[in-house]
Amino acid sequence: MRVWRGDADGGDLTDYTVEVSEGEVVLDALHRLQATQTGDLAIRWNCKAGKCGSCSAEINGRPRLMCMTRLSDFDPAETITVTPMRTFPVIRDLVTDVSFNYEKARELPYAELGPRDADGKRRMMQVDVERGQEFRKCIECYLCQDVCHVVRDHEDNKQHFAGPRFFIRYAELDMHPLDTHDRRQLAQDAAGLGMCNITKCCTEVCPEGIHITDNGIIPMKERVVDRKYDPLVWLGNKIGLRNKDNDGRTEV
Repeated sequence: MRVWRGDADGGDLTDYTVEVSEGEVVLDALHRLQATQTGDLAIRWNCKAGKCGSCSAEINGRPRLMCMTRLSDFDPAETITVTPMRTFPVIRDLVTDVSFNYEKARELPYAELGPRDADGKRRMMQVDVERGQEFRKCIECYLCQDVCHVVRDHEDNKQHFAGPRFFIRYAELDMHPLDTHDRRQLAQDAAGLGMCNITKCCTEVCPEGIHITDNGIIPMKERVVDRKYDPLVWLGNKIGLRNKDNDGRTEV
C-alpha cells in the first residue's frame, strides 16, 4: 500500500506492505497498519458499514468510502494508493477539514410549512413523498463535493458555490409541496447553481446511488430558469397570476 502521510504544512506518500485476508476492505488494511506498523496514522471513520460517510478518501485517485472499497476490486499485484480528499484542507494524514460543508448548510433556509388543514393534519400526495425520499438517502460523505471540479480546482469559488450535496437539499425543499419558502433566487445567487455545468461526476461517485444531477440539479436549474427567463412566467408574475406572497404561497 501507499498512504499519504503529513499535515497542513505538507507531506508525502509512504510505502507499506501489509497482510490482508479475503473479503477485507481498504479500511481493514489501514486498521492493520495502525495496529502493527504505524500507530499514529490518522483516519476518520465510525460505522464501517457505509452509512456514516466518515471514511471518505481517494483510492487510486478515485473518491470512495474506504469501508466500502474491497481489496478484491484490485489486481493482487497492484499497489493501492490512499490519499486524503483533495478538495478540502488536510488536518493530518487522511483526515481533512470538511467544515466548508457545515458553513454551506447554515446558509440554507429550513423548511417553512404552511397552516395545517382544518382537522389539524397536513396532507401531501405519495408521489411527492417519494420524489424527495431519494435525496434524504445522503450520508454526507462529501465525495460529491470532493470530485466537483468547480470547487476542487478553483479555491476562490468556495465562497459563492454550495456544491452538489447542497443543491439536492435545495431541490428537495423546493419540491416539497407543503414548504412555502421560495429558494430559487437563493440557489442561483448565493449558492451558485448556475456555475454547475452538469458533468455528472458527482453522481458517479455517490455511494448511495443518488441521481444528483438528473433528479436534483437539472430540475432545480429548470425551476430557476422558468422563473427568470420564461416570458410566460415573467408575464404571469407581472400581472399577478403566478405571484408568491411573502410566505412563498402562490396567488392565483
